[in-house]
Amino acid sequence: MSTFNVPTREEVSEKNQGIFDNLEKALGFVPNLYATYANSDTALENYLNFANAKTSLSAKEKEVVNLAVSQVNNCIYCLSAHTAIGKMNGFTDEQILELRAGKASFDTKLNALAKLAKNITENRGRTDEDVLNDYFAAGYTKANLIDTISLVGDKTISNYIHSSTQVPVDFPVAPSL
Repeated sequence: MSTFNVPTREEVSEKNQGIFDNLEKALGFVPNLYATYANSDTALENYLNFANAKTSLSAKEKEVVNLAVSQVNNCIYCLSAHTAIGKMNGFTDEQILELRAGKASFDTKLNALAKLAKNITENRGRTDEDVLNDYFAAGYTKANLIDTISLVGDKTISNYIHSSTQVPVDFPVAPSL
């Protein structure tokens, strides 16, 4: 499969140039996957709005989902990015590897979340009843479930874009499980 070229600021629409400028200010660079979204005049803005929308999940919980989903979808780009973000949210290297495997022996509630995210992704939304019951028993609500499913969709979009484009990973590459 041929890889996509990562578009530069000059190669994207004026609207996306503004988003690139904001990303540069906020992150210090424009991640290659975000730049790839900018091949579309609307996808980058739409994705960032969706990814940054309010949710009932904490930043740590979002990383649990991102890591589990990206592992199931075997997306080295997102695994690498979310390993870095997971560390910024206080997870250790060992915890990140566990979360990628869809479990969290170090935290009962996050364990239920990781299992659910993995299960939803593996089963394409046909969640196992036991996994769902464990999720609710851990203290999550119906609102949390909808936000978790939305986040699974959000991460799956990025996973699929990278799988189709194979743009270079511009984060420290995550180790294999």
